[in-house]
Amino acid sequence: MPLLKEMNLSSSKKKLQEHYFEMKKDPSFQKLIHKLELSDQEAMKITSKLQDTLEEVIHCKNCKGMYMCQNSLKGHVMFPEKKEGCIYFSYAPCQFQKAFLNSRNEKNELANTNCYARMKDIDMTGDKKRMDVIKWIDQFFSEYEYQKDMKGIYLYGSFGSGKTFLVNALFHELELSKHASILVVYFPEALRNLKEDWDFYDSKMRQYQTVDLLLLDDIGAEKVTEWGRDEVLGTILQYRMEHRLPTFFTSNMNLNDLEKHLAETGKNVDTIKARRIIERIKQLSVSFELISENRRK
Repeated sequence: MPLLKEMNLSSSKKKLQEHYFEMKKDPSFQKLIHKLELSDQEAMKITSKLQDTLEEVIHCKNCKGMYMCQNSLKGHVMFPEKKEGCIYFSYAPCQFQKAFLNSRNEKNELANTNCYARMKDIDMTGDKKRMDVIKWIDQFFSEYEYQKDMKGIYLYGSFGSGKTFLVNALFHELELSKHASILVVYFPEALRNLKEDWDFYDSKMRQYQTVDLLLLDDIGAEKVTEWGRDEVLGTILQYRMEHRLPTFFTSNMNLNDLEKHLAETGKNVDTIKARRIIERIKQLSVSFELISENRRK
């Protein structure tokens, strides 16, 4: 038995050496070993780990977004680091994960601000287009009655121009003074949540369909799928259109650009279904453009 064990160890060692010297033919592998200042004996022990590192780096170079991530920890890339003579492997966020985290932090800050938005806090300075939007909001507030057939607003324009803040201010005033039920939904995240949590799908959809005042925030920022466009967005809009419930939208796209965006689902293009969504939005809202300085500064 000891002899057999020794033969197995010898065979494993030989395979390890063969694998290592085969990998060493790769210039990237050589460069990584040199960077970490590893001897052949040290590097041979962690050949597979070093190989995994190089594969993850290659994945990142060819990646176009988090949805394409092929690495073992989504949104991260494994990298080795030498400390006190030992090699440690850890994970660093990729460029898309960093952007996601920054965006989430910014959204959390904006959400905190929007939670306390009131019409008295609206900045009354600005160009004619901004004042037209503010006048519309003031008129909607004055005329709003439960079950009255009223259109919402499709508010589009430049990033950070205050679109979401204006609608939130109107919603909170109506909640306080006229007891309207309100719901602000960041649409890309809502789609992700619906897909990931099927247990609450029906209850969430029912809430989106029936709440008195609904804001679909940042529509057009989502990755378009047939399911998200037709089964989720289309179903919500159809119900609210049939029951004449005011529906609000914010977007960086005008309706023509949104239609093009909604038509493309991967390799497929369906202009008819995209147009159907746009027609529902037009039935539910009036369109205003809002372009101004970035107020998030």
